[in-house]
Amino acid sequence: MAQALRAAGARPGDRVAAFFPNCHLFLAAYYAALKADLALMPMNLRLAPAEREAVLLRGGARFLLGTPALLAPAAGPASHPAADPRVAVELVHADGWALARASRGEDPRSRPTGLEESFLLYFTSGTTGDPKGVVLTRGNLEAHAEMTLGALRFSERDVWLHAAPMFHLADAWAIFTATAAGAGHAFLPRWDAREAVTLLRDAGVTLTNLVPSMIPDFLDAAAAAPGATASLRLLMSGGSPIAPALVERIETTLPCEYLQTYGLTETSPFLTFSFLDDAERKGPGPERRRRLGRTGRAAPGIALRVVQPAAAAEFKDVRADDNEVGEVIVRGATVTPGYWQDPDATTAAFLGGWFHTGDLGTIDARGSVQLVDRAKDVIISGGETVYSVEVERALLAHPAVREAAVFAVPDDRFGEAVRAAVVLQPGMPEPGAAGLRDFCRGRIAGYKCPRQVDVVEALPRTGSGKIDKKRLREPFWRGRDRRIS
Repeated sequence: MAQALRAAGARPGDRVAAFFPNCHLFLAAYYAALKADLALMPMNLRLAPAEREAVLLRGGARFLLGTPALLAPAAGPASHPAADPRVAVELVHADGWALARASRGEDPRSRPTGLEESFLLYFTSGTTGDPKGVVLTRGNLEAHAEMTLGALRFSERDVWLHAAPMFHLADAWAIFTATAAGAGHAFLPRWDAREAVTLLRDAGVTLTNLVPSMIPDFLDAAAAAPGATASLRLLMSGGSPIAPALVERIETTLPCEYLQTYGLTETSPFLTFSFLDDAERKGPGPERRRRLGRTGRAAPGIALRVVQPAAAAEFKDVRADDNEVGEVIVRGATVTPGYWQDPDATTAAFLGGWFHTGDLGTIDARGSVQLVDRAKDVIISGGETVYSVEVERALLAHPAVREAAVFAVPDDRFGEAVRAAVVLQPGMPEPGAAGLRDFCRGRIAGYKCPRQVDVVEALPRTGSGKIDKKRLREPFWRGRDRRIS
């Protein structure tokens, strides 16, 4: 791949967009870009055509690399009438990958930033505005690989299951760590719990990362295939809260350790792990599971603070009492140097010399963080602050609730009201919206309880599998100039 890109005229620093499912070819593309001094742009395969075009334009991709089927929509109008005529396939390799040259040029609004020699560019989808590119350097990825090799005890005896999409750093970090350890790679092209369990058994998978929404189906499939998960030593999850009851089910179903993680694309990604110390590990089961489900302590090499006020150049640390809420800010070798051709966003993210995550949380005397919300997801109802994650945890404590998402809707009296969407456990008695609200009142203040609870078959997802709250909120805010009230 590297030779083909060089032969096609790729120069160091050129951006190469990658269109692959989870497969060995995607792994090869990451290393081909590294070998040829190119900046790889892993493309979210779930983007709409207009979103995809905006990312390619914003990143100034000169080449497209991928499987022929995934490159086909941009391969030229002759065989694909809806394709972009500015792109033509140059090479289809016998191994199953194709190379195309793009002539889009760059976004005319682009400004030089000194970040052109990046290695990876991960772009937002652009659904709320212009796509924003996260720059990651070789140094970022090397530091993260070194940290995770030690923290997660990777060795050549391990096999990593690529279950989450490799076009997101939620999984792609393991491309580097597992390879550095001499470990094996197993690839699941698309999420299917039963296929995941089968692959886990056949490949001898020892560790993987799933978003919490994947875990119940995975546990169902594992329970139906006794012995299939015997090789698994570590299951990680992150991206949204996890209920203590689900942690308990993991412990009783799987023969492995469980670990909650927290991180961002901008931090390569991991910032914290919920590893327990000896005293916590020996504690009562409910308390142990509660702490396992926390956001966790800072990863090795990460300096982490929780401060007030949020998004400010001057700030102070909150009290380490697990009650006072502040913004999580970080420093470390894994943190991005900035955003692609967006100096204003870079400056805003590094106010006061620390990277501002935009996540709100508390910290306890042991240094364990507990996220409570994204700063932009805070609900202000009747002058009271409601953290959606706190309400989600209350809903997830109900045995009939499988998944929950809490968000703000406009309210004429209170400005904003708390609303929830939930997915129920199959085979459980349905508690009803009123029953769920009453359940919450026994755990959180009345003003925090959802005014409305919608029972849905499934929650909308982003490309990384996280719950897409923007899609849940949008119907209620449509026609309004602002998305706060």
